[in-house]
Amino acid sequence: MRNNLLITVLLNIIITVSQFVGGVISGSMALMSDAVHNLSDVIALLISYIAQRLSKNKKQTVDKTFGFRRAEIVAALINSTILIVLAFFLVYKAIDRFESPKIIEGDLIIYLSLLSIILNIASVWLLKSEAKSSLNIKSVYVNLMSDVMTSIIVLVGGMLIKYNHWYIIDPILTLIIAGYLLYVSWDILKESIGIIMQFAPKNIDIVAVEKAVTQLPSVKNIHHVHIWQLNDKDYRLEAHIEFNKNIKLSEFDEICERIEKLLLEKFNINHTYIQPEWKRDDPKEYIIPD
Repeated sequence: MRNNLLITVLLNIIITVSQFVGGVISGSMALMSDAVHNLSDVIALLISYIAQRLSKNKKQTVDKTFGFRRAEIVAALINSTILIVLAFFLVYKAIDRFESPKIIEGDLIIYLSLLSIILNIASVWLLKSEAKSSLNIKSVYVNLMSDVMTSIIVLVGGMLIKYNHWYIIDPILTLIIAGYLLYVSWDILKESIGIIMQFAPKNIDIVAVEKAVTQLPSVKNIHHVHIWQLNDKDYRLEAHIEFNKNIKLSEFDEICERIEKLLLEKFNINHTYIQPEWKRDDPKEYIIPD
């Protein structure tokens, strides 16, 4: 997987340099915008590569008890933020070009957008399988998919410029690219922020968790519940569980194992922290402020 990431970095460097030089020569802002977009891919891919190495190679220590397992989430946040900032920059440049239109050379736009399409499709293919299990790689994968789409749009624009001399299409395409960047980045940004803020995962029914646990023998209620994600595939729960009788420690171990199995199989929660209680005078609300 690391080799695939490095190959993808190389491919995107080729795209970025060629499109930037071509944009300067041809005078196309859309082509240069696509080059800047691909430059963000290079940065994103390098961040993802570093984050992946940190998350897998750095073990827990006494001062980093979770290790670097959130490094990929931080990378996904940075990647999506870069795209959103870039989108607003493109809007600004497009508006400026509407006010000051320029004559543009269409041939370079066509050739370089074709090169970008081919190399980005290769990059997407290299990262396809890993994108299914990693939010970090998913953010890069979506970024590269957007590159394919934007390069197709630029290709069509280059043909309109070459054969119809529609120079106004250049800033129009830039606005389209900016809108698409905002669209594909927003969900990843929200998801990564949600994980960092320790929001409850959207795919877990919190009420269903309560009902499932309270149906187990000897469990009176579950309260003071927190459910969060350490990263995009590590779900955790901490809670106080009140028992309806004064059970032995050995009985608690048995019930705890049943709870862990239930939460893993039904809700994909793979780590639990349970505080046992019996007739303890504390708030019994399911969700309470700390």
